[in-house]
Amino acid sequence: MSRPMSMAAEGHGTTELDHAPQYDLALRDEEKQEKQEDRKGSPIYQDTFGDEEYAEVKYKVLSWWQCGFLMVAETVSLGILSLPAVVGVLGLVPAIILLLGLGLLATYTGYTIGQFRWAYPHIQNMADAGEVLFGSFGREFFGTGQLLLVVFIMASHILTFTVAMNTITSHGTCTIVFGVVGVVISFFLALPRTSANVAYLSVASFISVFSAVMIVMIAVGIQRPYKGALEVTVDTSLYEAFLAVCNIVFSFSGHVAFFGFMSELKDPRDYPKSLCLLQGIDTVLYIVTAVVIYVFAGPNVTSPALGSAGPMIAKISYGIALPTIIIGGVVNGHVACKFVYVRLFRNSDRMHSRDLVATGSWVALMLVLWIIAWIIAEAIPVFNDLLSLIASLFASWFTFGFSGMFWLYLNKDQLFASPRKIALTILNALIVGIAACVCGLGLYVSGRSLHDDANGSSFSCANNA
Repeated sequence: MSRPMSMAAEGHGTTELDHAPQYDLALRDEEKQEKQEDRKGSPIYQDTFGDEEYAEVKYKVLSWWQCGFLMVAETVSLGILSLPAVVGVLGLVPAIILLLGLGLLATYTGYTIGQFRWAYPHIQNMADAGEVLFGSFGREFFGTGQLLLVVFIMASHILTFTVAMNTITSHGTCTIVFGVVGVVISFFLALPRTSANVAYLSVASFISVFSAVMIVMIAVGIQRPYKGALEVTVDTSLYEAFLAVCNIVFSFSGHVAFFGFMSELKDPRDYPKSLCLLQGIDTVLYIVTAVVIYVFAGPNVTSPALGSAGPMIAKISYGIALPTIIIGGVVNGHVACKFVYVRLFRNSDRMHSRDLVATGSWVALMLVLWIIAWIIAEAIPVFNDLLSLIASLFASWFTFGFSGMFWLYLNKDQLFASPRKIALTILNALIVGIAACVCGLGLYVSGRSLHDDANGSSFSCANNA
C-alpha cells in the first residue's frame, strides 16, 4: 500500500504528521546528550562488549551464581587461616565486631559499584571508572593500581603454592622448581578467554578452601592445644593492632575485579544476587573460622593457623587446599589479562574473534603476566611485606574509598535533597575517610615491617615452608 504524497513531496513544506516522530526522537537524543554532557562532557556510553548475537566469542554469558563463585574464588583463599591470629591480637569481641562491621561495609560498597556500573555500562575495569571520575589521569592512575595489585596477588598465589608443596613433600625439591610448576599450571587453566569458562573452577576452589578450613577446625577442636581462660579484650600496641585490622580489610578486598565480572553477566541486574552470595559466604566463614580456631588454639595461635594443628594436619590441609591456591591465582590472572586485552582491542572486531591475532594476543599476554608474577614472587626477598605495602596503597581505596566517591559522584546534584540523602552522604564521606585512614596507617605498618624484616635471598632453592 503506497503512502499518500505529503506536502513536502509537492514542494509546499512539511507537515507535523510527517516529521513528528523524527522530531520526537531527535529531542530525546538531544536530552540524552545533555545528560551525558552533565557528566563531564562524556560521550553516550555503550555496553562494554556490545551486541554479541553473531559474535564468535561471547562474553556476556555468566549466570548470577557463576559470577558469585568467581567473586568467592577471587576473594576467599588461604588468607582466611591468618584470621584466628588476628583475634588473638585484637581480642574476641573487637575482632568479631570488626569482621561483621567490615563485612557489612564491604557489602554496601560492593553494591555501590553495581550502581555505578548500571549508570555507566561501558565500565569493564577500575580504569574506566577512574576516567569517569577524574578524566585521563583517573584512567591511568586507577588502571595502574588495578594491574599492580592483581599481578602482586598472582605472585602471592605462586609463593603460597611453593610453601604448600614444600610442606606436603617435606621440601622434596628446589623451591624454584615448585614455583615454575605453579606458573605452568596456572597459565594453562587461565587460557579460556571468557569468565564463564573459569567459573566452574571457582566452585572447586570454594569446596577446596572450605574443606581445608573444616579439617583445621576439627583437628584443633579435637587436640585442644589451649585449655586456659580466654580474654574478650587484650592490651596491644597500635602497630600490632593495625596490622591485624589490615588483615581483615584485605580479606574483603575483592572489589577490584567486580566491574569485570559484572560486565560479563547475562543480566547485569542480577549482580546483587552474586554480591550477596559472596558476602554471605566470606563473612560467615571468616567469623566462624577465626572464632572456633582461636577458642581452641588460644592467644598464641599461629598464622596461618595450620601450624596450630600439627605437621600432619598441615600436610593434609595444604594438599586439600591446593585447588584454591591455584584457582584463586587463576581468577586474578584472568582479571589482569582481561584488563590489558580489553584496553588493546576495545571497539575492535578482534575482541570477539577467534583468529590468530586475537587468540595469539590473549595467550601471549597471559604468558607475559604469569612470568612477571613469578619473577616478583622469586626475586623480592621481602615479598609479603611488599604485597602488604601495595595492598595498603590500593586495596583500601578499591574496596572502600572509591566506592564512596562513586556514590557521591552519582548523587552530586542531590546530596542534601532529603534526610535519607543526607545520611547516605555522611556515610559515604565517612567511607572515603576510613579508606584514607587504612591507607595511611597501612603504609606506616607495612613500611615499618619492610624495614624490620631481615633480608632474604632471591631465587633461592631453600625451604620456605
